[in-house]
Amino acid sequence: MVMFELWQYSFMQQALLAGVIVACLCPVVGLFLVVRRLALIGDGLGHISFAGVAAGWLWGIYPIYTAALFTVFGAIAIEKLRERQQFADTALAMIFYTGIATAIILTSMVRTATTNLLGYLFGSIVTVSRQDVLVIAILAGVVLLILAALYKELVYVSCDEEAARVNGLPVAMLNMLLAVLTALTVSVAMRVVGLLLVSALMIVPVAASLQIARSFRGALCWAVIFAQISVLTGLGASFYFDLAPGGTIVLMGVGVFLIVCAGKAAFRASYPARSRQVSKVLGSRE
Repeated sequence: MVMFELWQYSFMQQALLAGVIVACLCPVVGLFLVVRRLALIGDGLGHISFAGVAAGWLWGIYPIYTAALFTVFGAIAIEKLRERQQFADTALAMIFYTGIATAIILTSMVRTATTNLLGYLFGSIVTVSRQDVLVIAILAGVVLLILAALYKELVYVSCDEEAARVNGLPVAMLNMLLAVLTALTVSVAMRVVGLLLVSALMIVPVAASLQIARSFRGALCWAVIFAQISVLTGLGASFYFDLAPGGTIVLMGVGVFLIVCAGKAAFRASYPARSRQVSKVLGSRE
């Protein structure tokens, strides 16, 4: 009964709604990134997004809009550099340092309370406004609709890019589209866990789901479930123990990952024959 008391507050209701939306979006996009070995792209885009937030405060524009604009341009730049295989390993680093430098310069020019910017940097889900929730819902809805419409094509490109190119799929366009969708996801999620941890919400639930899933669709479903658990338990713990919500949500996600890994290890120890059969099935599907 005590657990439900916190949801009586309007600010917690808005935080819950924003958290649930982001927990549906982040792992969906994150799974495509993990499969493509681009798990750290969220960190690079997070730095660009923070520069956009600072620019928004400086110019008097709603920060999420400027963050989305900056991040989309950063994602396009990463993808353009990634197309040149010899620069693939340096593209993300260039975005990191460009974003950090721009954010530092713009932040020094902002004449507003530092706590306003820190809310975006470290996450401030309990201070989200109705406008924040509305913008988050709209952007998340657009991203999820596009992913649903192009699901098969994006899965094909993510799992076997060369085969997709041979079969006539517009690989370059799909790669660019996924980069832009990732940028929008980072902009949406920053209000929940903060720009420093946004990549974690995209990757940690996916890492947990891949321990038990037997298919791409299964991994997608489990990742969303684990993300929801992380957000709900993280919000509750942060409220009752007066902890930073963003960090608590991510730590809850890491806890879920460790529990899943422990459960998997216990299953293998208890049922070795069944475990080998499952591993054989998974290996054949790969």
